[in-house]
Amino acid sequence: MRYLEKFVFPSKDQEFNFFMSVARNCYTTFYPFQVLASDEPLELDFEPITILYGGNGSGKTTALNIIAEKLKLNRSAVYNRTNFFENYLTMCFYRLEVEAKIPEGSAIVTSDDVFDYALNIRNANLGIDHRRESMFDEYLDAKYAKFQMQSLEDYDRLKQVNESRRKTQSRYVRDNLAANIRTHSNGENAFRYFTERLKDDALFLLDEPENSLSPKLQLELKKLIEEAVRYFGCQIIMATHSPFLLAIEGAKIYDFDCDPVVLKAYHELENIQIYQNFFRGC
Repeated sequence: MRYLEKFVFPSKDQEFNFFMSVARNCYTTFYPFQVLASDEPLELDFEPITILYGGNGSGKTTALNIIAEKLKLNRSAVYNRTNFFENYLTMCFYRLEVEAKIPEGSAIVTSDDVFDYALNIRNANLGIDHRRESMFDEYLDAKYAKFQMQSLEDYDRLKQVNESRRKTQSRYVRDNLAANIRTHSNGENAFRYFTERLKDDALFLLDEPENSLSPKLQLELKKLIEEAVRYFGCQIIMATHSPFLLAIEGAKIYDFDCDPVVLKAYHELENIQIYQNFFRGC
């Protein structure tokens, strides 16, 4: 599925006209100005899967943030934003697929979102662990308590005492405490995040989703993205330099290391050539 057909960023001349209207000596940064500027406006035409490729500082993440803000996509994590962001957005424009609209569930997903997800799981497990320790003491207190029921208000306490005397300490705790959310590595939690986050019929902007993922899990994510597009009506625009994700079937790849930005085939990308040369020499 394709919802977003085209996005256009301003040219150097368009940016210069804006600079002439502000007091330049009052600011130390004009971000996102001067990051993506070329002699001609940068026009990106999108397919169901489009990849923004480039090294650190190439501007691919900035491009995702600009697109997300212009389209008013859902976002969780904060990002680098200055007083000039709104000015820049007014100079951009986009075109949707005929009769298409941006679905409500569409969102930009960043590394910070994935990290926060893993941290929330860790904090949940920590709370369960603290409760487990207190239940050890609760068990011993109930097991050896001298207790005599005086009224119906004591019924819950009576059940607790009887249960502690029928069971071992470990069984008592297991039966009365929610099990920990299964402990995963950071990479496993990251992949789990994407399996839960990529919903049907939506536009997703993914910023370097390979972070924390092993090569095996990157291949699993590649398959997940391909299936989300092929079977579940998603459109994916992704910034990455992962050789596994760059190999996504049918992906359109823009090379942000070039000025101006150009389309390239998988085997033409510098990262892929570096990997090929490295393994040939091993």
